[in-house]
Formats: sequence, C-alpha cells, structure tokens
Amino acid sequence: MIKAILLDLGNVIVPIDFNRCHAAFGEVCALPPQEIPARLRPTGLSERFETGRMTPEEFAVEVCAALGMRVEYPKFWDIWSAIFLPEPLVSDHLLERLRRRQRLVLLSNTNSVHFEFVEKRYPLLRHFDEFVLSYRVGATKPSPAIYREAIARAGCRPEECFYTDDIAKFVEAARREGIDAVQFQSQRQLEGELAARGVTWE
Repeated sequence: MIKAILLDLGNVIVPIDFNRCHAAFGEVCALPPQEIPARLRPTGLSERFETGRMTPEEFAVEVCAALGMRVEYPKFWDIWSAIFLPEPLVSDHLLERLRRRQRLVLLSNTNSVHFEFVEKRYPLLRHFDEFVLSYRVGATKPSPAIYREAIARAGCRPEECFYTDDIAKFVEAARREGIDAVQFQSQRQLEGELAARGVTWE
C-alpha cells in the first residue's frame, strides 16, 4: 500500500528548459549559447551549489568568471532562473486531492535561489508536506543519502513510497533503496501508475 508520494521538481512538477538560460547568457558574454554548458560542466559549480557548499554570491562570481562575463547580481539570477516555464506539468487539482490520503514529498536536486523562485511562482507547492532538497541535505541524486532522507521524511517503509522522476538513473537509484519508482512522462501516465497501485484521488 502506498502511503507517501515522492515527486521530483524539474520536468515533473515544473517544466524546465536550460536552453533558455544559455541563450540569455549568450547575450551578455562572448560565448555562443551552445558552448556555455561545455564551459560550465567541468567546473563542478552546479553540484557544489546544489549541495550547499557555495553561497549564491560565490556561485554567481565563479560562473561569471568561468564564462568571462560581467553582469549585475540581480540580472545574473534573472538569467539563471530563466529555465523555468510558466505552466506546471502536474495540476494543482491532482496534488490537492492526493494529499488528502498520502503524504506528499518533493525530492529535488536544486539550489536555494531556484527553490525560493519556484516557491513564489508556483503556488501548487503548498500541497507538499515535506521538501527534501539537495542543498539542504548536502547530497544530490543519485546519492543514496538523499533518498534515505526522503524515506525518513515520508514516515513509512521504502516500499510504501512511490517516486517519479524524469531522469532514468535517478529512478534506478530510488529503486535500489527499495522505493517503488517509475520514470515520469506525463500527468496522464502518472495517474495510470498511481491507479495501478490502488491510489485514488477523486
């Protein structure tokens, strides 16, 4: 029996498109947008920021240095948060109904600035009982530590937790911790997976 539903944030609850961020950075630095991911990836900056090992100020300074650009601090965060698209992938109605019978836990690799941004702009996050966030836990998926924290916050056994994530390797990591996990495709697919497990919401 499913007692807790664990959901990823990016491309499960909220759609994201990193190309929007890269295009915006391309307007304020000398690099073409397609080169920006390759320039940032080897630095490990995102992982350090998402595990709480850097302040937002340190992160902004180091990203600007890596891209050889100068941009005002508020503008930097406007660009970095451009990844989020306005319309959620899962409805407020579904989350509100699910929460009546199961605990809802958000399980996400994210950073403090992005989470503050989505909390303000996506009211449906109010339906979650717990937020298990990488920058607070100090570990990112697929580390076992973040899944174990989510299980603890769910307050039930791993097999009583259902989890969905758009990234296959994160789903597999959850399964290794005993969680019933599937890869997310759409709300309709999610509803089917939940119904197959006896979860009701109407």
